Amino acid sequence: MSSPTGPASGLPVRMPRPRQPGRHRRPEPVVAPEGAPALVLAVPGTPSPAVRSLAEEVISIARSELPGLDARIGYLDSADHEYPTLDAVLAHAAAERTARFEQARAAGQDVTAPDGPVAVVVPLLAGPDSALIRRVRQAVMDSRAAAELTDVLGPHPLLAEALHVRLSEAGLARADRARLFTVATAADGIILATVGGDEAVQAAGITGMLLAARLAVPVMAAALDQEGSIAAMADQLRGSGSMQLAVAPYLIGPEVGDGLLDAAAKEADCLAADPLGAYPAIGKLVLSQYAAALGITPQPQGSPVH
Repeated sequence: MSSPTGPASGLPVRMPRPRQPGRHRRPEPVVAPEGAPALVLAVPGTPSPAVRSLAEEVISIARSELPGLDARIGYLDSADHEYPTLDAVLAHAAAERTARFEQARAAGQDVTAPDGPVAVVVPLLAGPDSALIRRVRQAVMDSRAAAELTDVLGPHPLLAEALHVRLSEAGLARADRARLFTVATAADGIILATVGGDEAVQAAGITGMLLAARLAVPVMAAALDQEGSIAAMADQLRGSGSMQLAVAPYLIGPEVGDGLLDAAAKEADCLAADPLGAYPAIGKLVLSQYAAALGITPQPQGSPVH
């Protein structure tokens, strides 16, 4: 029987555990540093309303992860003022920064001349493509702006996740390997289709290994821009026992020419999933490249501290 001051003698006493400081507290969201360089997304391919919509969605995801982010879009192939070129976007960002400094100085403020990059350029590419990267570098040089160019987005585990989701959306893979059901059209062999030649194929192979571990089926990479490469890889997979094949585009979308993916899949007699597009991981990886260039670590919004 308990006394007013506690349990009766001889009974165990359960003391409350001290709570760790800050446990389950939501952190103050990290915001873009004041005066931070702009994030400029370098978008390859022919601009169109669909491409612009994709790029804007990627930028929107990045902004949601880092409030206050100054994010812009520059197109590599544009002859239309509606789709500003990468060099024009960079030149405009540089001019804006100079104008802000001059206005502040004219107002009598004690300000120092702007230093460091005016922008961080992130190519909207899942894998390396030396020809496209050379063109991005040339656009940066043509702009005469101080800009830093990051690596492409992959290889990365988040891209393996995105590929898995796109395959499952097309009915070509189970959404969850742990679930005890099958998909009638699930592929028993996957071809990762990329562009950029041998370098791109090697890089895609790293993400391919991660995808193979998720799906428990063979995954091999091949280049869309090498004639017959997808069909040759399909023959190789069939020769090793995989009979129901699928093409998984290791591509965001704009970097591949219209009809190229469909033609390659048809030649190889394979079904194909959609490109990665504006899957949320793409926006997060774009921001990750930007943040790494600046040495900051954004905290995903809504993530509790454990």
